[in-house]
Amino acid sequence: MDLLTLILTIFLLGLLYYNYFYNPKKNIFDHLDIPYVKPLPFFGNIIPCLLRKLNYIELVTKLYNKFPNEKYFGMFDFQTPVIVIRDPEIIKSIGIKNFESFINHRGFTNESIDPIFGRSLFSLKDNQWREMRTILSPSFTSSKMKMMFNLMRNCAEKFTQALLEISTNDSQNIINLKDIFTKISADVISTCAFGINIDSMRDPKNNLYMIGRKATNFDGILSLKFLLIRNFKRLSKLFKITIFNSRVNRFFTNVISSNIKFRKEEGITRQDFLQWMMDFQDNKNENRKLSLEEITANVVLFFVGGLDAVSSALSFALHEITVNPGVQEKLQQEIDNVFENSPGHEPTYQDIMNMPYMDAVINEVLRLYPIGIVDRICNRKFELPPISSEKEPITVSPGMSITFPMFAIHRDSQYFENPEKFTPERFLNEKRVNASSATYFPFGIGPRICIGNRFALMEIKVVLFYLLVSLNFQSCCKTSVPIKFKKDCFLLLPEGGFWLKIEKRKFP
Repeated sequence: MDLLTLILTIFLLGLLYYNYFYNPKKNIFDHLDIPYVKPLPFFGNIIPCLLRKLNYIELVTKLYNKFPNEKYFGMFDFQTPVIVIRDPEIIKSIGIKNFESFINHRGFTNESIDPIFGRSLFSLKDNQWREMRTILSPSFTSSKMKMMFNLMRNCAEKFTQALLEISTNDSQNIINLKDIFTKISADVISTCAFGINIDSMRDPKNNLYMIGRKATNFDGILSLKFLLIRNFKRLSKLFKITIFNSRVNRFFTNVISSNIKFRKEEGITRQDFLQWMMDFQDNKNENRKLSLEEITANVVLFFVGGLDAVSSALSFALHEITVNPGVQEKLQQEIDNVFENSPGHEPTYQDIMNMPYMDAVINEVLRLYPIGIVDRICNRKFELPPISSEKEPITVSPGMSITFPMFAIHRDSQYFENPEKFTPERFLNEKRVNASSATYFPFGIGPRICIGNRFALMEIKVVLFYLLVSLNFQSCCKTSVPIKFKKDCFLLLPEGGFWLKIEKRKFP
């Protein structure tokens, strides 16, 4: 070992030692008297994720189960201390009652180098977030959903017809659900967000689908980017690491700008998300105009966020509907009843949205497989209740990261009987789970709840309705029961994919 290498090695070891033993951030849980699992230098508690033994959500759940009698505990995401809240009442307090003290998400992008993702609603902070949320909220009301319903139904009918053709071919009737549901999600969001009609089942090489699929591929480089940007902001800024590469950003910017220009020149209006932002851009309020970058950022967020989240939810839903005896039959009975009693066999928005067993099935899917992670950043001093009856309240300082372990709470036997079992009936009638208890919050909680939750639920219901009115689904040799989650992915995905056999329903 040469002298320079020796000096650098000693320096790096000294830096790690200093950060681990003397940096006040590293000992914050000792100062606050919060229990935590002793972290490793630099890596914190996430080494099982890096070694692909657990995914991030499984890791948080494992830590959650180590502290069954505490209201919260600490963990280190690399060198970032995070308080994980176990108690539903404290979750309500932070997420709703004291929202102003925890208004922002923990950021994982930088607007100066990533203007598309950085200017989206998810990334915005404080007053910028409030303003954009106010602008976008009217486009997700029930009345707007009703206007988009026919666009969505047309996509679902075409999609079902394509699968019916596949079902007649014995060599192709085993399908990967995530693959086909990414296609229908691309079709639905393209027409409802961009105003562009595509058919990804028949034309899987279309640019919107291909770019969208690449932009949401959490199996590869994207998970690493999230990890780097989330935990090493200075480093990612130095090397200009962005969520989407410049090609993806240019593609979406060109699609949206050309679409806006075409609509204005031809006098075309549509009942979609882009039209709402164009109308706001053209209104008489001179104090606030939406820029092309802002429009692009939020249309892209709608497209990319919905593409993966909805396709995953649909995949988990159809998997559970199929592998649980009786659920598919019961749901099809409800669907058939609505279908037969609809004039011209064309159910309305109200018909599909007011199906109690469909609601229960989807709610149970989202309980078992919630989408994403809920986090907050403290922006002013806040007193947390005592961690247990023997302790004193603690004061959280600005900048502290907070996480609500949604997956772990949804599967806690304290709140749900037989929590690992798929039981839609727990959401029916008098058994219905009380969402206000903060033990069930699949789209987040409080003012920062997912703005597109109504749209996502409508899409899931419409697609399942048209699939199950025409097709039966069966387990096959490639169906995984129980599901085992991938270890190298930031989100919940099964090892080996979702595989089922499809066949055309036979009616007497």
